[in-house]
Amino acid sequence: MEQKKQIRKRKDYLSWDEYFMSIAKLTAARSKDPNTQVGACIVSSDNRVLSCGYNGAPNHFNDDSFPWNREGEPLETKYMFVCHAEANAIDNFRGYKKEFEGARIYVDLFPCNECAKKIIQSGIQEVIYLSDKYSESDSTKASKILFDTCGVKYRQMDKKHQKEFKISLKPDTTIEYV
Repeated sequence: MEQKKQIRKRKDYLSWDEYFMSIAKLTAARSKDPNTQVGACIVSSDNRVLSCGYNGAPNHFNDDSFPWNREGEPLETKYMFVCHAEANAIDNFRGYKKEFEGARIYVDLFPCNECAKKIIQSGIQEVIYLSDKYSESDSTKASKILFDTCGVKYRQMDKKHQKEFKISLKPDTTIEYV
């Protein structure tokens, strides 16, 4: 009797965290912000993508006339106008908000206090982030107080899962790991 060669699965596939954070990072590439591009991906408890969002101008606000400045008078900067990635991901969802219960959100930056409130109100139960570069800001401190008080878990994505790879949109190409 001829023995069949057993084929084994690939070993270099993406973990769920890598996959969903990659979607968040790719979504960030839609941002028109010349300084900071942030993406968010909301995922159900059974690993289905529910919604994505990136930081940018509100609907119907012309990106070309949007004040993308970081410094200057408040009305001449982006801060009074920009919608954050997390808020956009929540607002872009077209299903039943009940689906957010037990969900996770993957984001580039640790959420500000305003986005933390939206995350809590939506029912999302876990935040996975890459960077906490504003950890000393009052906004981030308030976010952590809100999350801790309301039982929303948060964690920085494990360094061993922070891979780098190149995606080509050309046909018949594969992901290239760097």
